[in-house]
Amino acid sequence: MDMYDTLDEVRTDIAARLSAAANDRRSAMHSPVVATADADARVMVLRAFDADSWLLRFHTDVRSPKVAVIEADPRIGVLAYDRQAKIQLRLRGTGRIERTGLVADAAWAQSNNFARRCYLGEGPGVAADHPTSGLPARFEGVEPTDDEVQGARENFAVLLVQVDQADWFSLAHTGHRRAVLTPGDGQWISP
Repeated sequence: MDMYDTLDEVRTDIAARLSAAANDRRSAMHSPVVATADADARVMVLRAFDADSWLLRFHTDVRSPKVAVIEADPRIGVLAYDRQAKIQLRLRGTGRIERTGLVADAAWAQSNNFARRCYLGEGPGVAADHPTSGLPARFEGVEPTDDEVQGARENFAVLLVQVDQADWFSLAHTGHRRAVLTPGDGQWISP
C-alpha cells in the first residue's frame, strides 16, 4: 500500500481512483453509494469523472423518486470504498438532473440498447403483485432494436454531481491517514 505524504499525492490518488472507476467496471469504486438530501441511499454506476472540474456523471430514470428529491434539494453524498487498497472516499456535492442537452444526448448515444431498454418499462418504484424487472416482457433478456428504444429516451437523464469536498481516508496498520480536500484547497486531519 502506498503511503502519501502530500495533499497533491492525495488529490492525484482521488482523481486516479474516480477516473478508473468510471472507465473500468471491475474497479472497486465503479458502483459507489449515492445518498440524496432525504438520507435515501442507493448504489449507482459511475459513468464519468472529470478530474479538472471534479464532476461525476451517473445515469438515471426521470421517473425515479430521487430526481424530484435532487431537484428540490441538490445536496448529494457519494461513498466509495476500495477494499483491497483500504481507501475510502466520502464526497459531498451538488447534484443536478439534465434530461436534455449535450451531456444527456451524448450519454444516451454512448449507451447500448441493452442499457437503453431499462428506460422502456415501468418507472422505478412502481408497485407490482409479483417479482418484476419492470421491463416489457418482450425485452426480458433481449436487446431491443434502435427503433424499439426510441420511446425510452424521454425517461433517461444524467445526474451530474459537482464535488465540493472529498474526504479521503486510508486504513493502514502503520497508521491511518485522512485528508479533506476541496477543488482548490486541502487539509490533513486526524482519522
